[in-house]
Amino acid sequence: MSTENSTTTEVPASAPAFRFAAVTFDCPDPAELARFYGEALDLPVAFAGDDFVFLAKDGAPGLGFNRLTDYRRPTWPDPAQEKQAHIEIGVDALDPAEARLLSLGATKPAHQPAPDDRWRVLLDPAGHPFCITTLV
Repeated sequence: MSTENSTTTEVPASAPAFRFAAVTFDCPDPAELARFYGEALDLPVAFAGDDFVFLAKDGAPGLGFNRLTDYRRPTWPDPAQEKQAHIEIGVDALDPAEARLLSLGATKPAHQPAPDDRWRVLLDPAGHPFCITTLV
């Protein structure tokens, strides 16, 4: 069925299948950032090299960490150096989740754009902002 305002596109039977595989973060130290997220999300190292580390469980999407020699830490919420990436991590309770992530090396910026009862913004060890939320 086709209409002028339709946003649905028919996919040919021979079209390739796509699936989400990973998100990769640029950072100055892939091993350190992989350690942080691996411990926080209970993800094992699937591949490790000097300049790239990939975390994933068998058959599931993963997180990659790529060394960037001229990496500049995000300055969020100051737009001078934008945040570059942002992930949301679902948690059962904010306070214990925040405490655990802080113990792993996260920091909590003073600026929190939303009420603390639904989500909080933290910074990973490379400065990438990420949220913990009870909404997911």
